[in-house]
Amino acid sequence: MVTKLRVRGMGCDGCVDIVSGALSEASGAGDVDVDLASGEATVEGDVDSDELVGKVERAGYEAEVAGSEPVSDDDDEE
Repeated sequence: MVTKLRVRGMGCDGCVDIVSGALSEASGAGDVDVDLASGEATVEGDVDSDELVGKVERAGYEAEVAGSEPVSDDDDEE
């Protein structure tokens, strides 16, 4: 599963590091990607979206879920 978040309040690479670290601590989180320019974060793994939002907010930023979708796996193609 890939969960996408909109994150507001980031202004520098240090902010990206803080948000990335907070999201990485969520239960079930795998790869985390935070993009400063777009203000979007992507988290792979079986994670609770409310937990992700809470982690970002406790780190001092605003967040909302922008969507989620299953991870496509080349091994599952027929």
